[in-house]
Amino acid sequence: MRFVVYGAGAVGGVLGALLHEAGHDVTLVARGAHLAAIRSDGLLLATPQGERTVGVPAVGDAAAAAVEVGTTVLLAVKSHQTHAAVEDLASAGPLPSVVSVQNGVANEPTLLRFTADVQGVCVMMPTGHLEPGVVEQGCSPVPGILDVGAVPRGTTATTERVAEAFRDAGFVSEPREDVMAWKRRKLMMNLGNAVQACCGDGDDADRLLELVEAEGEQALGTAGLTVISQEEDRERRGDILQRGELPGRPRGGGSSWQSLRRGQGSIETDYLNGEIVLLGRLHDVATPANELLRRTALRMARDGAEPGSTAAADLLTQLG
Repeated sequence: MRFVVYGAGAVGGVLGALLHEAGHDVTLVARGAHLAAIRSDGLLLATPQGERTVGVPAVGDAAAAAVEVGTTVLLAVKSHQTHAAVEDLASAGPLPSVVSVQNGVANEPTLLRFTADVQGVCVMMPTGHLEPGVVEQGCSPVPGILDVGAVPRGTTATTERVAEAFRDAGFVSEPREDVMAWKRRKLMMNLGNAVQACCGDGDDADRLLELVEAEGEQALGTAGLTVISQEEDRERRGDILQRGELPGRPRGGGSSWQSLRRGQGSIETDYLNGEIVLLGRLHDVATPANELLRRTALRMARDGAEPGSTAAADLLTQLG
């Protein structure tokens, strides 16, 4: 298969590098200093076994990537960047298959406005991207679990081909008839991204996490949306994902923590905690903890604040 990986950050960069090494035709779409570094020196992939340079081609936009019939787009930008990305892709010609390798559940409906062949992926894949030209693979020997399914439901020939390619690259991947139910469980787990990014760890942060998760469960349940259970998620993960230390690189936080650390002024929280806020407003469910975290994370991103620099106790006090 030919893949265009649109968004070569943590997830997209690692996935694109491993697909390239597995023999697939891969082109990365990156930007700014990251793109310049990849073009100049290759993409540096840091793993628990060491670092290696992967000579995967990289371009700056969809037109240069030559998206055409037979190309599968792996969309790996943050959710707040999806609409701009898909507009760029659509400007280069009719969209073929697009696979959302993203957190959140709002990306797939957006993509369906532009193409009928949309696949969702439940991403279980600890990765990092903190400096230009470098991506970090957190788990080994299996880099991640990437279950895939057609949207809104079912599986297709594209589903099977994509899952097979992911397995070629070393991932565990199965076709899923109900991939969005799996992605909603992952959404529940991602509600803690903002807690970690804003407040770090500790007892108060744990209490704040309990509040946002309780609101999330209530909002999803009231909306009547199917969500796999925590038990099913734990069973699927099993002991597949083995975290390892990256030589010479201290372990950082999750994707939202990394967004604050990179200091680029934006963060994905509107499509994680904000998804629960939206459901709450649509279905008359109170979601004050998720709304407060949404606003706090956005303010910290705009102000260039350091991760963990907001006290969880202060947020709990605001919530009363």
